[in-house]
Amino acid sequence: MSRLNRRVLERLQHPPHDERGDVPGWVMITVMSAGLVALLAAIAGPELSSMLRDALNSVR
Repeated sequence: MSRLNRRVLERLQHPPHDERGDVPGWVMITVMSAGLVALLAAIAGPELSSMLRDALNSVR
């Protein structure tokens, strides 16, 4: 078995612990992003809808 094959097999069997990532951090970022989108949709939704409606009516 070649050296490369041994290294690949060793990595697959024993993945390094330092590459797992920060799961709680990503969850927090995702929840905060969803909250910001919901807040912007609640605040600017009617105005954006009106702008889109006006733009589509001007095309006709």
